[in-house]
Amino acid sequence: MSAPKPPTAFVSLKSITQGQSDPQAALAELRHIYFNTTKRTIEHDFDHAIELLKSLPTEEEREKATVYMEGIAEMRKEWAAGERKLPAEKTGKAPGRTKATGSRRESGKRGRTGKKFR
Repeated sequence: MSAPKPPTAFVSLKSITQGQSDPQAALAELRHIYFNTTKRTIEHDFDHAIELLKSLPTEEEREKATVYMEGIAEMRKEWAAGERKLPAEKTGKAPGRTKATGSRRESGKRGRTGKKFR
């Protein structure tokens, strides 16, 4: 026999020390994660929530967890998208420049025909 492989995903310390948790405790823990996760802890909390979801033995219990899982996934998505956006100063785009040409807009704007708008 070979030694058991170490887990690759998040494993709750409680599950190691106390064995498998009951479904009600897992749902309560998912609820706790949903209401207490922060931008700083979302990745860890998401991994923990996935492991809790996997521990639920029946489809009915997994359906009860769906609301919390969708909420946690949505928070993770929103917070990850917020990190990818950079302010205008960091993108190198100066305010007041057009997207297509990069030229400055003037107060006396002209249309395609070259005539001034009134």
